[in-house]
Parts: sequence; structure tokens; C-alpha cells
Amino acid sequence: MGGTGTSIDRVTGGVNSTPPERFASLLERCTFPEVGCEVACAVSGGADSLALMALASAAGCVVVAHHVNHGLRPEAEEDVAVVMIAAHELGIEVIVHRVTIGTGSNLEARARSARHEVLPHDALFGHTADDQAETVLAQLLRGAGPTGLSGMAPNRHPLLGIRRRETHGLCRSLGWSVVNDPSNDDPRFRRNRIRHEVLPLLDDVAGRDVVPVIARASRHQRQASELLERMSAAVDPTDALALATLDVALAVTALRRWWRTTTNSPYAPDDAACGRMMAVVSGQSVGCDVHDGWRLVRHHQVLSLIAPVGPSKGSEVLR
Repeated sequence: MGGTGTSIDRVTGGVNSTPPERFASLLERCTFPEVGCEVACAVSGGADSLALMALASAAGCVVVAHHVNHGLRPEAEEDVAVVMIAAHELGIEVIVHRVTIGTGSNLEARARSARHEVLPHDALFGHTADDQAETVLAQLLRGAGPTGLSGMAPNRHPLLGIRRRETHGLCRSLGWSVVNDPSNDDPRFRRNRIRHEVLPLLDDVAGRDVVPVIARASRHQRQASELLERMSAAVDPTDALALATLDVALAVTALRRWWRTTTNSPYAPDDAACGRMMAVVSGQSVGCDVHDGWRLVRHHQVLSLIAPVGPSKGSEVLR
């Protein structure tokens, strides 16, 4: 499993002398926390993550940079050096996490898993508006619902208001070398084909730069989704009669919210599962399989989620 045998190196930089005013036009479009807040920045050494570190510092945050060395490329130690040099100029502490990636298929997913194991749970990432557009298109191709089409949340991704070319420009203005990961050009990965093939084609078809259009659509979708989430907080998801009187979108949101809270799963049931759950709500069926062995049942108008706890132990009913 990625992350096993992780080791950590700490290096503290010098005095921060970067004047915040040089970043003013970019900071106006960023969503960093208030001045003085402590933030952990995931810094790979690419232009986006280096810009994240610089802008967080310019925004007045107390920054600690976290670099994950997967040891997968011969240049990995050079990547560490790139981060160290930039962080030293800003007076930022760097924590280097050295992880071991286990064997198996889907190297990209295993590396991502190992990375998230060692990074702080509230780490910030340097994804830009371009990354947001790519994410939304990737989610659309997967058949994602409202949450997926909302894209990445700005609280963990403060650079969503700026463009990739601007992060590269910022690094050039600072005289920084940046890491260029060749895997970002590998057509075996769907995201890269979206970046290099789909988005340019959409630009051509639309006769305009579509990244701001897609990013704006994702913001609108997030606003609508967040409104439904707030409204669903007042709904009792175990009351089948009450759920049946609601608009389907609100009822489904309440069921998904209940599911995430009860199962501690970061993923909501998909559209097909929600359809089965709504059939139970409406009385068309008395129970259904939801996901991962979990079942939804209805008894005397009360809904219950039944957890899979093993055949020898029976089932645990959670309301």
C-alpha cells in the first residue's frame, strides 16, 4: 500500500522578503484564508504548486510546504531541490514525505492514494481554472451527478480563479525553475487527452476560450448543490411520507446526505442506486440494495439503512 515506510525530512527556509503587492492582481482572484492563518500547501515543484506556495505567502498566510517524493522517477531528488530553493527564498518550511508505492495496476491512482495518506487532511492544492475545466469534463464523461459536475471546491483549491499560464508566468517572474512531469503529456491518461485534444477542439468549435465558460458553469452547479445541501439538512431522511412529498432533487439530496453521514463514505450513491432508494420511499418496494452490501428498508413508513456486518452476525439497522 502506498505510504508504507514513509519518512519525513524537514527544512526551514530563510527570511520571507517577497512583497505581497507584486501578486495583487492574482490574489484578487484567489480564495486564501485570512491573514495569519496556518496553511499546508501540497507542492510538487510544478508551476501551479510553486505559485500556490508563493501566493499563499503573499496573502499573509503562515505556510508549510509539503512535498511528496514517490521515488518513481530518476529526477525525483531534483524535484525536491526545486521546491527547497523556492521555499528558502520565501522563508517557508518544507516537509518532504518519502513514500513507497506498492505494486499493482493503475499506478496513477496508487500514487495519488499514497500522496493523500501523508498530506495533511486540510492541505491546499494548486489547481487552476484549467484544471477545473478538465475535471468537470472528466466527470461528465463518467456520468457524474450534480456534485461531480460542481468540480473542485475553492476552500481546498484557492487558485481556481486564475489560469495555468498565469502560474507559469509568476514562476518565470520569480526566476524559478519548475518541474515538468512527462506523465502530464502521456495520452494513456484520459485527463491528458482532455487537456491536449478535447479542450482545444471545444475552443475551435465554440470560437472562444471555453475554460472560463466551463469553470463558470461548475460554480453555478456548486451554488445549486450547496443550496440543496442546506435545505436537506432540515429534512428527516427516515420519514418516507415526508420525503415522498418533496421535490425529487431535494429528496435525493437528503438521502445522499444521510448515506454519507451513516456510512462515512466520501461517495454518494449513484443515479441508479438513488432511483432504487426513491422506489422504496414511494412504496413501490419495501427494500433495495444500495451499495457495498448496504440496504435501505421501509417499515411502517420509517426508512432504515442496514449495514453489512457479516452473515454470522446478522445485520445492523441504523436509523
